[in-house]
Amino acid sequence: MSLPHALLTALVERPCSGSDLAVRFDKSIGYFWHATHQQIYRELAKLEEGGLIESLPEEPTRGRKRAYQILPAGLNELRRWLAQEDDAPVLRDELMVRLWAEAAVGPTELDEEIRRRISLHEEKLALYRKFETRDFPEGPVGREASLRYLVLQTGIRYEIFWIDTARQALDILTHITEPAQH
Repeated sequence: MSLPHALLTALVERPCSGSDLAVRFDKSIGYFWHATHQQIYRELAKLEEGGLIESLPEEPTRGRKRAYQILPAGLNELRRWLAQEDDAPVLRDELMVRLWAEAAVGPTELDEEIRRRISLHEEKLALYRKFETRDFPEGPVGREASLRYLVLQTGIRYEIFWIDTARQALDILTHITEPAQH
């Protein structure tokens, strides 16, 4: 996925300013695709230069914000991107390399980092569960809500997976010792 496509998606939902997009991004798709506010503003400028979005006339108020809306070319680009084939993502997680290294050179103090990671994943899981309770108290209704719910459920399963994996690693690190060599 690319940041421009995430921004086009947000602008399909409704026109808004770069700062509003950054806030919306942080509260939704940003949980699955991280971008800094500077990256968002740079991409908005590129999308506008490319004729995919346009800025709306600025309102004569203090602290003016330039708002953007998607153009037909942007919608066509989003549809093209949705239809393209992608390879399955490759797992790139430093913890996996650290565990491999622990097997080769350990024991080390990796268990402290794993405890920290468990805590971070538990916090994110709690946040996703809060979203689930708030946004889908009766479950999803309709296609749009069902797709958003699927994304949220994937995030929940992802956090559960990493909590379980980290707990297994911690158990191995703290309870399994190498057999004595004779």
